[in-house]
Amino acid sequence: MRLEAMATVARAYLAARWRQAHLRDSAAIQHYQSRQLQRLTRRAARELPFYRAFADRPFEDWPITDKTVLLADFVAMNRAGLDADAVRSALAEGRERLAGHLIGMSTGTSGNRGYYVITETERFVWLGTILAKALPDALWRRHRVALALPALSGLYRSATLGSRIELRFFDLAAGPETWLGALTDFAPDTIVAPPKVLRWLAERGKLRASHIFSGAEVLDPLDRGLIEQATGRRVREIYMATEGLFGVGCPHGTLHLAEDAVHFEYSRPDPFGTLLSPIVTDFTRRAQAMIRYRMNDLIELDPTPCPCGSAFQAVKRIEGRCDDAFLLADDAGTAQLVTPDILRNAIVDADPAIRDFRVVQTGVSEIVVSLEAALTEEAQQKVRAALYAVLARRRLKADVSVRRGIATDFTHKLRRVSRQWRPADQP
Repeated sequence: MRLEAMATVARAYLAARWRQAHLRDSAAIQHYQSRQLQRLTRRAARELPFYRAFADRPFEDWPITDKTVLLADFVAMNRAGLDADAVRSALAEGRERLAGHLIGMSTGTSGNRGYYVITETERFVWLGTILAKALPDALWRRHRVALALPALSGLYRSATLGSRIELRFFDLAAGPETWLGALTDFAPDTIVAPPKVLRWLAERGKLRASHIFSGAEVLDPLDRGLIEQATGRRVREIYMATEGLFGVGCPHGTLHLAEDAVHFEYSRPDPFGTLLSPIVTDFTRRAQAMIRYRMNDLIELDPTPCPCGSAFQAVKRIEGRCDDAFLLADDAGTAQLVTPDILRNAIVDADPAIRDFRVVQTGVSEIVVSLEAALTEEAQQKVRAALYAVLARRRLKADVSVRRGIATDFTHKLRRVSRQWRPADQP
């Protein structure tokens, strides 16, 4: 790693550790975020055409954006003036740099892919920040890190350049059975992988790392319980997306939002539920705007203080995505939202033998549940009855069918609850 890059990583690492030590209550966090927002908005109004009209407006009046807005105004929302089509073409050619910037894309789980533009400095700030939160001893202790994540890019590979961290990548598309021997030989002390991969390794007695991080997918309590029971170690989450680093789990297993790097606002898709959808503003991003960006995620915050002592907001769970919530009609024909947690809990609570499932809305009033082939007919009937009971309480109508057999797919993100059907007025 070049000396200047190492210096950037070290500064970001030390800054993140300082913030962790000094932002000890909500008042301190709010004061810090207020100063960061003032600095960010002044710079964005000066450097990004999209925000020039908001230069003298308070932050609360700045527009809330999303992936559709970002793609439509891509040129006006990055300092280099890069066009989304140019970024897309470069990535299709296997290039990860364009006009002196690093570029990358999301996996496109919800349909359209998202694209990002960052600088070298931002890449190493990201690295220093995540090291400070996930492996706080990384500057003085060596680590062997195994990484199996989708859409690997130069952002992740930046960590291979340091002398303290030996990072090895494992191809999800090839399937863990093809690289299990190489993983065993590497003997990582830290592993970062989707929960389905961690569970697959744990069930075979091959998950032996001291630090286990789940990333890229929702960590379902089903998987967490099985992994922790098999390994005797806590599973910690890394909450990260194309849009930035949003949270890292502490040694107690609690996911804490990265409120020292990101400002969070929230909308409530279901006014009767506890799940929130974050609206994020990233203080570390300069090459491309990530200001009041509406995420598609559904999370539930935890008001209980964490034993680790961190004042950063704890997250009780990341439940899924807004566009995976079911839309079902009630007795009056009005479409109602049914969030993934309601469906998940109904299925899991139906029978203690259930260790895996998929539930999909395939039509305007069709729900298909897939269960493990070994489950009894009685368990299947319990699942159908539990879902019908949930729907009846909300006066919703749907036909529920249950199938046996779940195909394992390591090439796509695991979504236990998903909505494949879209109304005619939705893309």
